[in-house]
Amino acid sequence: MLSCPLLVIFTVFFSLPFIFFFAPQILPPADFTFTVSDDVDDLALFTRASRAAHSVSTTNRLGATNPKPKIAFLFLTNSNLSFAPLWEKFFHGNRNLFNIYIHSDPSVYITPPGGVLRDRFIPSKKTFRASPSLIAAARRLLANALIDDPMNQYFALVSQHCIPLHSFRYMYRSLFGNELTILTSFTFSQSNYKSYIEILADEPNLYDRYVARGEHAMLPEVTFDEFRVGSQFFVLTRRHAAAVVRDRRLWKKFRLPCVTEEPCYPEEHYFPTLLSMEDPNGCTGFTLTRVNWTGCWDGHPRLYTSSEVSPELVFQLRQSNYSGYDYMFARKFSPESRELLMEIADDVIFRD
Repeated sequence: MLSCPLLVIFTVFFSLPFIFFFAPQILPPADFTFTVSDDVDDLALFTRASRAAHSVSTTNRLGATNPKPKIAFLFLTNSNLSFAPLWEKFFHGNRNLFNIYIHSDPSVYITPPGGVLRDRFIPSKKTFRASPSLIAAARRLLANALIDDPMNQYFALVSQHCIPLHSFRYMYRSLFGNELTILTSFTFSQSNYKSYIEILADEPNLYDRYVARGEHAMLPEVTFDEFRVGSQFFVLTRRHAAAVVRDRRLWKKFRLPCVTEEPCYPEEHYFPTLLSMEDPNGCTGFTLTRVNWTGCWDGHPRLYTSSEVSPELVFQLRQSNYSGYDYMFARKFSPESRELLMEIADDVIFRD
């Protein structure tokens, strides 16, 4: 019989091929560093989300068979949801076609909204402007939505300053099509749908943004030719949401601190770059959120005030650019504009 030490040696020797094969799939990359307080929790969450990303269910949480696909609305906020009443009108009457998830800055007290927005907060962490914390927050929202409901098939990231420009039904039909009145979860195919995320490769200051962490900091994972810029807000398919929470390779680069602050807006780079490298043909390259950058220089878009709110403004913001896609959301709006927006909600905003 083999002695115990010799048996151990043989066991380790024959196990080596399996260890080398499976280790990269279950362990973080060797150079992927993380802090105990933040990334360990996130890594566990993203691992769960990756496993849940491709799950399919024929029964939703309410027990209905053959549920229709849903849109997950992801609110990223560091202040009160001033436009909660407007969003309530937007969601009204469509309960089984959406889910809501809110990531709020834990250092700021947020007045809990009522209605369908109530109790929709996910475990969150502090965010800082011009830092990768905004990327991490968006990834947490995506991960929670992937885990929560397998029928979440589109994921729309919006802010507390965003407003809807159309009715919910108009948006749902635009994303899924009228044929879904007869389709079931068995026949729904993610491959038929694309993500709506702005992906730009020819911005004037693209190189300055690329070297914001250091001249060679992004190499070898991201070359300058692969680097992209785009809007912070997007509408992703389930397969692309899964790609985001599964990623570790690019995240270890985009989480590096910037050495120059001005061109450092990681959330505008990470998502466009990752999806451009992962699946460029699966993305439209355009956002569904209308933002006015005219005359802005400090990283903040134009803020629409109550004096500017009118039916004409809504019609103007809806107008498609050369992409051919309708805008579904717009930002930024001041909290004081809420009352006037509510006055024109039924007759203008939600009348398609």
